[in-house]
Amino acid sequence: MQERDMPAYLHTPDAPEAIGPYSQAVRAGPWVWVSGQLAIDPATGRLVEGGAAAETAQAMRNVLSVLAAAGLTARHLVRVGIYVTDLGAFQMVNEAYAQALGEARPARATVQVAALPRGAQVEIEAVAWAGGT
Repeated sequence: MQERDMPAYLHTPDAPEAIGPYSQAVRAGPWVWVSGQLAIDPATGRLVEGGAAAETAQAMRNVLSVLAAAGLTARHLVRVGIYVTDLGAFQMVNEAYAQALGEARPARATVQVAALPRGAQVEIEAVAWAGGT
């Protein structure tokens, strides 16, 4: 494998720093894989307050900021994974998610999990197509 074929680790100060040994995103060929984003405000380093809807909105801002650092937008998303600690919040999460995406409609899975880092209620990961950009 030549150096030009190696994955590129992406970083932007407009999204929270990784809280472990991983990158905010990795570009590999025509794909950008965005690591799970919690609802951490990058300016304060703290989890936003306001429940699942507020967390979804901030997590999506973080995802979109990482995509922007790669020169991409919500229209480049092909798949999104949403992890929630309570599927009872599905409608609120769905509404905040739809508002953040605008007209984009990537494939998606929403899964209830037992717990998330930092006591978060929502975590969002994504895969985007960067081919031709």
